[in-house]
Amino acid sequence: MANTVESEKLTINIGAVDLGHIDLLVEQGFYSTRSDFIRTAIRNQISCHSGELKRLSSDMTIVGLARFDRAELEKIRDGGARLSVKLIGMLIIDEDVSTELAGQAFESVKVYGILRAPAGVRALIASGLGGGGRP
Repeated sequence: MANTVESEKLTINIGAVDLGHIDLLVEQGFYSTRSDFIRTAIRNQISCHSGELKRLSSDMTIVGLARFDRAELEKIRDGGARLSVKLIGMLIIDEDVSTELAGQAFESVKVYGILRAPAGVRALIASGLGGGGRP
């Protein structure tokens, strides 16, 4: 994947008073938009927990972006291996990957962030990849 920044759209519910405070800060120029305020607040909270996040993420196999296509997963499967993936960031499994192949190539998958995969593969991962052993 090229150097594109991927983001995920979130929807939140916020009380009228909190929203009013945000709007006042935006109007006064402290933040350019509501989204700018929310992104800054999120980054500040992540920074507050940086020590804990470092400890927790040390157990991750990938921090960032990982992408798997059909050919790569077929090589893994055909080599008799199965992948265990723990990831903070984004996991992309290409559209040409079948649910059967994903079940054969992955032992386990845990994503903290964004998962982009065919619907059947997403469902298989959500179910814990049960029954996906070698044929």
